[in-house]
Amino acid sequence: MKKKFLFFSLLMSILVLVGCSNNSNQQDVLKSDRQSNTITWGVRGDVKLFGLIDVKDGEQKGFEADMAKHLTKHILGKKGKAKLVTVTSQSRTSLLNNGNVDAIIATLNITPDRQKVVDFTKPYFDSGQTLLVPKNSKIRNAKDLNGKTVICVVGGDSVKNVKKQAPKAKVLQLQDYAQALNALKSGQGDAMTADTGMIYGMAVQNKGYVARGGSFTHEVYGVAVKKGQTPLRDAIQKAMDEMVKDGEYNQLIKKWFQSVPGFNYKELYRY
Repeated sequence: MKKKFLFFSLLMSILVLVGCSNNSNQQDVLKSDRQSNTITWGVRGDVKLFGLIDVKDGEQKGFEADMAKHLTKHILGKKGKAKLVTVTSQSRTSLLNNGNVDAIIATLNITPDRQKVVDFTKPYFDSGQTLLVPKNSKIRNAKDLNGKTVICVVGGDSVKNVKKQAPKAKVLQLQDYAQALNALKSGQGDAMTADTGMIYGMAVQNKGYVARGGSFTHEVYGVAVKKGQTPLRDAIQKAMDEMVKDGEYNQLIKKWFQSVPGFNYKELYRY
């Protein structure tokens, strides 16, 4: 009898723990955000034009950082607060799924593999992959990378995309874009590859280097939320649609991309 009681008590304890775990997993993030009047966003801190930490004040500044702030106002109202947390290519989805951030707006391409791990809004930015090379480089496009060393960042899709274009290319993977750019400058590689917006941003900052080869992939960025957080995803999507409808989205595109040489920012406009 005593053994049966102990077994029953143990079983009940397990069921309670499982129930608590399930409740935790099903917590409505949007409801919590409305209560705190704050949405915590994962944004880049190392990508000019999208999210780059300003050394003067330590704040992330760029198109996506602004998008996060504007989306927050649409969702929570004018007094809503956007808390920006710096993420990297490697950390962004884990920080989201661990509950450190509520949503990611951090140059995250929508792919079938990622859709298994997180839920996405519709695309908010059209991108592709291109090359950054020294101005005197003989590399003209991705196929010229065969036999060359190309620098990529861990956690993105760059490596597999390069291998499709140039199977004999050597790949050097580094932790972030700042390291990758420094490696290119120090001669550790012949070219660097990343999304077009990032590469054009780097070309603006580094006069001895140019974006070259056009886009050899077509990719789109989406805002990601944790699996099952449908109310938050839908609220973000509604806010994005409102920003497009009232021209707010295009204003941000113009603000961040109109001064980039060789980049037709109007192609990014949405109506």
